[in-house]
Amino acid sequence: MPRPAPLILLLATIAFGLAPLVTPPFTGYDPALFPVDIGRPAIQPAGYAFAIWSVIYLWLIAHAVFGLWKRAEDPVWAPSRLPLTVAIGVGVVWLWIAGQSAVWGTVTIWIMAAGALMAFLRAPTEPDRWLLSGPLAIFAGWLTAAAAVSTGVLIAGHGVLSNTASALAMLGLVLGIALAVQGQKPRMPVYGLTVVWALVGVIVVNWADNMLVAGTAAGGAAVMLGALGWMARKG
Repeated sequence: MPRPAPLILLLATIAFGLAPLVTPPFTGYDPALFPVDIGRPAIQPAGYAFAIWSVIYLWLIAHAVFGLWKRAEDPVWAPSRLPLTVAIGVGVVWLWIAGQSAVWGTVTIWIMAAGALMAFLRAPTEPDRWLLSGPLAIFAGWLTAAAAVSTGVLIAGHGVLSNTASALAMLGLVLGIALAVQGQKPRMPVYGLTVVWALVGVIVVNWADNMLVAGTAAGGAAVMLGALGWMARKG
């Protein structure tokens, strides 16, 4: 009889993957939730960027299936399971939460991001590079960006900063977190590349009417790619 943690993770991951089928699609926070109408949030990537969730769901399910089937008793896999289960468990209900409250949507997505980052940092890059570290890297990378996006929309929507100023602040936050995390996992570039994917989405959506945000996102993507290249050469 395998330990319950791998089975719980698999069940949570399946529920996570099915959640978008039973919850109304999330296309951004309802503007009615905010006292300030900011129009289109400058920090929110272009819609196509969210297609990465299909890859995240499938890769996490593969991770959970393999973990239960072949690595249920492997001590190398154990440290990442609890924080990942927390992140995924919150993710099961996040779509519903975000549809009701931008504040709680932001709080809970940071909980998800913290769990995903902890899981990623606890998972060694080798062995099982593409079934242990890889799926955790893409999940943590996207949530790093998504948590900052949610925060940026919340800040701008409550008038704490302007739409542009909020976007610039969150781009700085994303880059700071991403560089710190990638520095601890230099041999798993999937994390940094996922952050770059999100930044490119910000460039695309702002290119026509907000060059300051688009240019800053482009600079952040260049710095991240440069850091990945430097880490690869150093390693």
